[in-house]
Amino acid sequence: EINLPFIIKVPIIACGSHMKNTVALAWNNRLVISPHIGDLDSPRSMEVFEKTIADLQKLYRVEANTLACDAHPAYASSRWALNSNLPVTKIQHHKAHASALVLENWDTDQDSDEPWLIFCWDGTGYGDDGYIWGAEAFYGLPGNWKRVASFRQFRLPGGEKAGREPWRSAAALCWEENQEWNDCPVDTGLLKQAWKQGINAPKTSAMGRLFDAAAALTGLIHAASFEGQAPMLLEQKCESLFEIESLPLEKDQNGLLLADWAGLIPVLQDLTISVEERATTFHSQIAHTLLKQAEILSKDYSIKKVGISGGVFQNRKLSEYVITQLPNRNFEAYMAETLPGNDASISAGQIVEAVLTQ
Repeated sequence: EINLPFIIKVPIIACGSHMKNTVALAWNNRLVISPHIGDLDSPRSMEVFEKTIADLQKLYRVEANTLACDAHPAYASSRWALNSNLPVTKIQHHKAHASALVLENWDTDQDSDEPWLIFCWDGTGYGDDGYIWGAEAFYGLPGNWKRVASFRQFRLPGGEKAGREPWRSAAALCWEENQEWNDCPVDTGLLKQAWKQGINAPKTSAMGRLFDAAAALTGLIHAASFEGQAPMLLEQKCESLFEIESLPLEKDQNGLLLADWAGLIPVLQDLTISVEERATTFHSQIAHTLLKQAEILSKDYSIKKVGISGGVFQNRKLSEYVITQLPNRNFEAYMAETLPGNDASISAGQIVEAVLTQ
């Protein structure tokens, strides 16, 4: 249970994400987050989801009159909310991540109006532009976030299948650069034709898929038995991160600071260096790209507090390096400590966003 730094006039239920789901109930200045429900892919998990929502309200004798849900139209939690006949506020996935981190570190005595820069890196999240986000940086405060940085998008062959088949992300990066991936484990002739025509090949900036691609290009894994397996294997091969130049950075026509991953491809496939060295170089360059994005953005915005949130930062080597390096660049560094850093905190962030954007 969390004491909120504001008063909620109408009790609200947040329906959370699709994967690693939790739900949250908030009223007055109280927020209660449910136990972990998990991925909402089965009828049984949806039964637990619905029962948890009913049980929370019964336990605290509070009836929610409004809902918050993820903006992704295909999430089971969102579909449930939209069929509930209650008013629903749709919350962008990564803004919920950012607001959950701010909630955990809310200082009621001072600096509560001081803006944050929060990097939200994960495997998927429905973006405001309809594409799949997942390597985003937001500036501002809950209820008023501005997307200020990301990574170059690429088209993902097979869409959501890529989460369990890292070879798809690897092939996509090569194809985007007009290269063939000779070590691809499957015949991609038809798939590439569909990809070229944009059939079931949504655009994504997801950092989780970049980690998948890196694991596949280094030969560690081509098909995963669970989501996140490829990045875990890559992290296991990673040694001590080191100082290295960031990926190229350039602002697009909208002022969004984009990092270009293209330079990673030859390094990841370089058989003259060990898998450990390639994994460490990848982690180091990704980390220093984040640090460089923060430095460049600090020239345009007032930034003291920098946070990291999202499932990618469950990678201990990446997150610990970033958190120790940020203070060397005159930033205060924050990451999740009491709330989970992954999608299990989305419901808490949805509550904050829904209340403060009204």
